[in-house]
Amino acid sequence: MRFDFTCHCDRTVSVSLLQGGIFHLRITPVGRENQISALEKYGYLENVPEENPVAFENNADFLEIESSKGSLLFDKKQAFFELTDVNKKSLFKQTELSFNEKCVSAAFTVSADEDFAGFGDVSRERFFHRGEKISCWVRNVKSYICVPFFMSTAGYGLLLNSTYKSIFDMDSAKNNTISFSDGSGIIDLYLFTGKDFKELLGACTSVTGRPALPPVWSFGLWHICNNISNAKDAVEDAYRYREHKIPCDVIGLEPGWMETTYDYSTQKKWDPVRFPLMLESFKFRKRTFVDAIKYGMGYHFELWLCDNYDLTYEEERRLSKDFKVEKSEVITDNEEFDEHLGRDCYDDKITIPEEPWFEHLKSFVDWGADFFKTDASDQVNNHPGRLYGNGMTDAECHNFYPLMLMRQMSEGFAQHTNRRPFIFNPCGWTTFQKWAATWTGDTGGGLSTLCGIFNTCFVGHGLTTVDMDANKKEGIHFGYLLPLSQINNYSSWKMPWLWGAEIIEMHRFYASLRSRLIPYLYSCMYKTTQDGIPFLLPPALEFQNDPVCRSLKHEHLLGPSLLVSSFTDEVYFPEGEWKDYWQGSYFSGKQTLSVAVPENRGGGLFVRKGAIIPLGPVMQYRQEREVDEVEIYCYPSEETSCFKYYEDDGISLDYKQGKYALSEITLTGNDKTVTLTVSPHPESRVRQWRAVFAVKTSPQRVVFGGKDVPFTWDADRQEISVSEIYHGTTIIEF
Repeated sequence: MRFDFTCHCDRTVSVSLLQGGIFHLRITPVGRENQISALEKYGYLENVPEENPVAFENNADFLEIESSKGSLLFDKKQAFFELTDVNKKSLFKQTELSFNEKCVSAAFTVSADEDFAGFGDVSRERFFHRGEKISCWVRNVKSYICVPFFMSTAGYGLLLNSTYKSIFDMDSAKNNTISFSDGSGIIDLYLFTGKDFKELLGACTSVTGRPALPPVWSFGLWHICNNISNAKDAVEDAYRYREHKIPCDVIGLEPGWMETTYDYSTQKKWDPVRFPLMLESFKFRKRTFVDAIKYGMGYHFELWLCDNYDLTYEEERRLSKDFKVEKSEVITDNEEFDEHLGRDCYDDKITIPEEPWFEHLKSFVDWGADFFKTDASDQVNNHPGRLYGNGMTDAECHNFYPLMLMRQMSEGFAQHTNRRPFIFNPCGWTTFQKWAATWTGDTGGGLSTLCGIFNTCFVGHGLTTVDMDANKKEGIHFGYLLPLSQINNYSSWKMPWLWGAEIIEMHRFYASLRSRLIPYLYSCMYKTTQDGIPFLLPPALEFQNDPVCRSLKHEHLLGPSLLVSSFTDEVYFPEGEWKDYWQGSYFSGKQTLSVAVPENRGGGLFVRKGAIIPLGPVMQYRQEREVDEVEIYCYPSEETSCFKYYEDDGISLDYKQGKYALSEITLTGNDKTVTLTVSPHPESRVRQWRAVFAVKTSPQRVVFGGKDVPFTWDADRQEISVSEIYHGTTIIEF
């Protein structure tokens, strides 16, 4: 239901109640009612239907709308609002509102004991932000990903529907007041209430969009060649992984593949010295080095890309076929210098207004590129002198640019190939999580990157990775146990085989473990596409009410069942019970312990009680063979746990038409019996199931269908292995 009215103070107001108890509130000066955000104009936000309130009252002085999850009270005299929970307890109360032509600001009272998470990659030191001032403006290294959204521990969230620069003051004065200012000049926001962060994230991503399912090969290891590599080097790197039995799925090239370094134009070509005869070979259907990498050795192939194209022409064309193209021009000469990239952003000399950006990339896809790594490059640079083709200035378009790039690349690839796109970009703004995977940019592969990743998780994004420190034990451990995993050799030499037998063996072990984990990771990602909760979980997101978790910067959950500790021997075990996956020991939760890491490992890995973890066979690359054998690693709990095992072809778009298999696995146990039930989907490709059970005592028997089945007991690790289980229920008796 929607309410529109003009306040006593000459402010035009629109309040909508959307499904899920979400409030959409707009407050504008009279005469600016038709101003909408770029996100809304170009269809980046989801169309959440309206719903009827539980109750409402609307009179000359106030409007009160009650939903099933909370209420909104609007004071028509002052154009102030207050958000309350289901018990009418005040959560968030506006106290100030100020407009001018280019900015709007508002202030709110908050309680003394609440804290705030969100905003994206705006800090690598903390992920609770009370007392901070936050600038939401995409910047190089400092803040690649910004989202003007936060959640409170008190049970509410706020999202600004804007692409302009916004500044949030999260009680820096310590007077229980927070505020924001936004360059759009109007108030346009979504308000959410919920019992915890997960519910709030689910509500927010129903507006900003749930992530798409990436191709399954993207979850394997990637190797990005050194920038000076040539065709022979790339083939040799690919061969080395196969020679050393280190599973790897992607070989990629940095900007040195281009004839002109950092070529932003639509005329880019292969470097004729490093990559000779590419055009001639393709023209006469001769095999290229890309064919050797892809079809000879089973890799997927990536190309680095930089972007400064005016993407707004294509956005306008999608709105109207009658859009008239006029080349954009510079409107001032007030350019800014980016010290990191070492260049100014001048007039647009590369855009062909009639040609979508992806049009010239089709030939590289036809050559074999499976995806492009779109560098931060000029996405992060200010363009204060630029007037874009749709009439926007940089003030509105700067933060919006990464979203246009992601969507146009995604849709262009899908339309050209009829295959699932994979978009890889370090930058982002509101809605970025539904288009792209990310990496942490030029910030290395150390501990601080995890804090930045946590901040993106708190806006609904977790499909990310770092530039792995691939010649250090701790960096290897951390880099392999993230949602995505890449070794980036841009200006370094991190190839595993250069650093001795111990490092080679660590890569072989971790890459093999990662290969086995892909069925688990892929199933977790499918769940994320449905509920919007990232499967890289900061402990403070999974254990929100545990105050210790609010400052944990060195551990994360990979999916619901694996706790990864990095760059420390001190491990905090949250509530529950945990098993050391390396050494077999058991630990009770709610305590910090010093845990010795084996010499051939780089950090801790612990299994959560209640875990169901499907593990596939070790494969040198995805689709080397069918995943027709699955081992289920089980750590039974008294409470029944459930895991949905997801399968599809891993590449096509057919899953969107329902062509996938979802099998249910349930587990429960106590000191007398453990029960595992496997209910495969009729289209499941799995032909043989095995199971390993983490239990503390040897069983008397393992039973299926009233008959004993063989098992082995590992007394050192305290685990039962059952070499073959069956569709249905397996019972362990002690």
